[in-house]
Amino acid sequence: MNRLLPILSLLAGGVLIVIAVIYAVEPAASLPAFFPGHVSATDPEAAHHHIKHAIAAFALGLAAFAYAWFATGPAGRSGAARSQPS
Repeated sequence: MNRLLPILSLLAGGVLIVIAVIYAVEPAASLPAFFPGHVSATDPEAAHHHIKHAIAAFALGLAAFAYAWFATGPAGRSGAARSQPS
């Protein structure tokens, strides 16, 4: 169970980065239908790119990677171990 959450976090981070790229490069009409912001090809907003969605997905992906990094790092020392005897 110790390694399951960081692994899932890495997976979620990767998926979010891919979603960010899709939002940045595809116009709204070309987005998959289940993505928020998808519009039909005849809509006046069909050529619009959802840059704010891309930034949000990218930031969440980076946050997921940061969590996985810190969760798998070495355990911190206790306060007693750091104190030097006088």
